[in-house]
Amino acid sequence: MARMTLIIEASGSLVAVLLLWALVTHGGAISDFLLPSPAAVATRIADDWQSGDLQASLSLTLKNTLIGFGLAGGLGTVIGILMARVRVVNWFFDPLVSLGFPMPKIAFLPVFLLWLGPTDTARITIVAVSAIFPVIVAAQAGAEGVEKTLIWSALSLGSNRREVLWQVVLPAIVPTLFTGLQIALPVALVTTIVAEMLTGADGIGGVMLGAMRFADSPGVFAGIVVIALTGLVVIRAMEVLRRRLLRWHPETQIT
Repeated sequence: MARMTLIIEASGSLVAVLLLWALVTHGGAISDFLLPSPAAVATRIADDWQSGDLQASLSLTLKNTLIGFGLAGGLGTVIGILMARVRVVNWFFDPLVSLGFPMPKIAFLPVFLLWLGPTDTARITIVAVSAIFPVIVAAQAGAEGVEKTLIWSALSLGSNRREVLWQVVLPAIVPTLFTGLQIALPVALVTTIVAEMLTGADGIGGVMLGAMRFADSPGVFAGIVVIALTGLVVIRAMEVLRRRLLRWHPETQIT
């Protein structure tokens, strides 16, 4: 009952928005072209699902998102840890991270399209570039925050540098690293959709762009709803994965 109450409380605002949306469109205050009814959008989503078009476009978007996110997660973790432990690496990457983190990485999409063409490779590359910075920062902060006494104790007991890295540093940075990954994943999804819109790909972003060109208002709003639901599922999945992998950490013991 307590869990059900929390779910109801968390979804209360969404229900209110849906009711307001239905009331506004039902009263005819806004044209169906500008704002189709929730029923029309739901029907469009159901039709696209039944035809298989929705699964095809959504799978392509998720594939590019997860590949780019995986590249960003792996490379970002390695770079962040090396920045914290190797002075030369930090000297080289610190200005690049400081300069690249706040800038809109989507601006590099024309460059990747010029180099790689309008392909999934170009879209995956821009996704990885966009999502890698939060991972680098989180990995570096986590590695720099490892208690020195743990490292000294491991070294005094005969562990070499590699063993200290795998058995002390990596487990200690997992909570901080996961925070960076949880930030990077939505960034990867948003970048994928924007890249699809700009390049006319077959993913959700490209489908929405096509619907807009043909003045298909229900199709545009169906894409928005699908993107919102996909983002919600992806974020919740990361939260569940974090809780499972951090069962040993004190943060999972807080109720």
